[in-house]
Amino acid sequence: MVNPNIAYQCTALQCERGLADKIAMRWVDGRGGAADFTFSYLDRQSNRFANVLSSLGIGRGEVVFTFLPKCPEQFFAFLGSLKRECITGALFSNFGNEALVDRLGDSKAVIVITTRAHFGKIKPVLSDLPTIRYALLVDADDDQTEYILSYRRLMAAASDDFEIPHTLPETPSVIHYTSGSTGKPKGALHCHLSILHQSFTGAEVLGLKEDDIYWCTADQGWVTGVSYGIICPWSRGVTQIHFGGDFKPQKWLDLLEQERITVWYTAPTALRMLMREDDSLYTSRNLPALRTIYSVGEPLNPEVIAWGRRTLKRDIYDTWWQTETGGIMVANRPGLEIRPGSMGKPVEGITVGILDRDGSEVPAGGKGSLCVRTGWASMFITYLNNESAYLSKFRNGWYFTGDMASRDADGYIWFMGRDDDVINTSGHLISPFEIESCLLELPEIYESGVIGAPDELLYEKVVAFVHLREGIALDAALELKIRGFLTRRLSSTAIPQEIIAVPSVPKNKSGKIMRRYLKAQYLGLDAGDLSTLDTD
Repeated sequence: MVNPNIAYQCTALQCERGLADKIAMRWVDGRGGAADFTFSYLDRQSNRFANVLSSLGIGRGEVVFTFLPKCPEQFFAFLGSLKRECITGALFSNFGNEALVDRLGDSKAVIVITTRAHFGKIKPVLSDLPTIRYALLVDADDDQTEYILSYRRLMAAASDDFEIPHTLPETPSVIHYTSGSTGKPKGALHCHLSILHQSFTGAEVLGLKEDDIYWCTADQGWVTGVSYGIICPWSRGVTQIHFGGDFKPQKWLDLLEQERITVWYTAPTALRMLMREDDSLYTSRNLPALRTIYSVGEPLNPEVIAWGRRTLKRDIYDTWWQTETGGIMVANRPGLEIRPGSMGKPVEGITVGILDRDGSEVPAGGKGSLCVRTGWASMFITYLNNESAYLSKFRNGWYFTGDMASRDADGYIWFMGRDDDVINTSGHLISPFEIESCLLELPEIYESGVIGAPDELLYEKVVAFVHLREGIALDAALELKIRGFLTRRLSSTAIPQEIIAVPSVPKNKSGKIMRRYLKAQYLGLDAGDLSTLDTD
């Protein structure tokens, strides 16, 4: 049996297949420079990192995190950790120190790979992270202390030969943290078996072929950036473009044209931002190589599909999946008629149910819980340190996704919303509880409530309601302080688009914030049953 180790399949196996000298990654930086990395180079560098971990006494089952801006070292460290059979995760580079503590602390991470600047966010909270043994700085030539070490020095001293153990399919591999509406982020843990579904959907949905030039725009801090920005394409021997610069419509179009990208996987928010440009930016372009465009993260607006057809002369295919599913579950794809607004049909081998509260199938056209029959290869195996939350997601052989949907008579799935309060802003799931808790640390705020509201660009925007302490007024200075505080503690994605002062935050009789009531008030809708509202 071929070794199911994810990193082996993405590197050494491709070399064994005769692709050693093929470009695995073209790295394009934000200043116009580019560098090519072959599968052989990717294999050797990830071997070196596996040996670095060995030299530091870090091995199977221990947790390794990267906390990096966009850079090639992200991929060497990530794959090298998997070769060492470590549990491996990537953190968004814009995380603040509270978000870092939640994830590094809960996972009991032993090492973090970062930069000198990013380590500045970790250093103040190291006392809250007792399991961290080392920090490796990718931009330091020399060790800073006995535990803050130079990645460059260690890599230069390491051998590029490493014998990857024959990994059992159920061996834990990748961890991603996902937000809930009532608690801290939960670590969704996957295993090496996941590569089967990720690689399969690369062919069955994305249509990837070995001669493709593929660009997934997702950051590796997001599950898409791992499942479909590392694992899927390299397991199929496909050349990837990775871009280290910021979002700029002109530059993105340059990349599509100059790099002759054939398959492009991006997000609805990015597409809506591109839509703001004049159509002439796109109609004047020559993109003969571009075969297909895919979208993920939030429902794809019918207007975006129409824009793609008008300006890029291409269909844009929506895909649906979650951190917990590890790979694409439902999708539009070539050969399947697009029904704008629908996320398509289940992928081959995936059984989807639309179920009511009793677990019975809802008739065609009816709204219910979007569920997936258990047993797919990329299914998460637990929430780390939270088995009860994991078990609560399953019933009678079904995984309950937390999304609401309907299915039409032809089997197309239509997203209807969340069944909880989690906010989907630009494809990032944000916990209102996290933001509320953080806001309460500000001395000016007595109570807070946070909701998501519809937004043309972000899909949902964050709206914060704050009950200020006596004598405090909500002015521009306080709003700036609130936004800066949330950025430092959580991330820029948690910043409210609106902050509204209220005389009190509505709660039910057990003290739980009634976000449903806040949202109805904000949108001017009927709040429904208010019998549990505490009016005292």
